[in-house]
Amino acid sequence: MIPMEHLLIFSAICVATWLLVTYLLPRLMLSIYKRAALSQGFGDGPIPVNTLYTQPQKLFADPFTPLPPGSSKLMSYGTNRDTLYTVGWLDLSKGSQVLHVPEMAGRYYSVQFTDPSKNINFAYVGKRTTGTKAGDYLITGPKWKGAVPQGMKQISSPNNAVLVVGRVFVENDSDLSTAYDLAKQIQLTSLIHWQPGQ
Repeated sequence: MIPMEHLLIFSAICVATWLLVTYLLPRLMLSIYKRAALSQGFGDGPIPVNTLYTQPQKLFADPFTPLPPGSSKLMSYGTNRDTLYTVGWLDLSKGSQVLHVPEMAGRYYSVQFTDPSKNINFAYVGKRTTGTKAGDYLITGPKWKGAVPQGMKQISSPNNAVLVVGRVFVENDSDLSTAYDLAKQIQLTSLIHWQPGQ
């Protein structure tokens, strides 16, 4: 029979491990990912805050190409062979951002918004949620007040820090340049610099 104090210690270790894995590990991984993106990017240099960066077409086409010098292993490319990635980190305390997506003509794509403090995806723009027509989306922080410009949909973030991950489907090798051009058109503009039809 296991002594009661050993059972209590084992239970405490199990609970602590569960808390670490469930709550702290995802936040730690997002923090490491943020630092890698902002300091090293995909090897072409840092990705500035409130900027989206699309995975290089050359590296998507050849996933076994060595990573550029100085790039982080966290930013490795060959994980998904039918999807181009666009990534960025938002700081909405500096002002609201406008996400523009181009006409995708029925192509699968998605733009995912993650609250890094809770590791929760709080919004999506894409084929399954908003359709594939071109559009503009106002991304606002938790304390934002103001009028949403006409024709624009608002995405309210629960946090000023937001991880953005975009994905654009690549049908085959001959489709890569078309998909890449579309992924590059997924862009951010600060609200104060945004112009209708930009």
